[in-house]
Amino acid sequence: MSIERARAHLKKWNLDGRIRELELSSATVELAAKALNVEGARIAKTLSYMVDGSPILIVAAGDIRVDNRKFKDAFHTKAKMLTPEQAAELIGHAVGGVCPFGVNDGVKVYLDESLKRFTTVFPAAGSGNSAIELTIPELEEASLCAGWVDVAKEAAPE
Repeated sequence: MSIERARAHLKKWNLDGRIRELELSSATVELAAKALNVEGARIAKTLSYMVDGSPILIVAAGDIRVDNRKFKDAFHTKAKMLTPEQAAELIGHAVGGVCPFGVNDGVKVYLDESLKRFTTVFPAAGSGNSAIELTIPELEEASLCAGWVDVAKEAAPE
């Protein structure tokens, strides 16, 4: 189970005990914000893309969208999201629980600058009803972050 992979990974930093398994779904930013009673922007969504034949993850604030021009500037290729099937197979977590913890070998994790305005954020922890509150330095360390990127644009108001 994916949450167990995330838990085993987070144990290396003694963070595993902070995983919250929720009664409500946290599979989308909106659901996670409601389940955790926090603003949606503080939900650290993990997006999966294919870059040069390899899967990557970008962790970003819940209120942003990826700007295709900024993505191309950062990665020198067009933004191509993984399908749910590809995410499960190539990342090691199913959509709704994709997180930067306990991912398959070779998956690079990038953190988006949009996260830096918060003291703590809430990424998923491997399932569609889990999350963990981490400081930005904790997220940077535990995600084995390959680097920071700026690929965000503000999402249009609903």
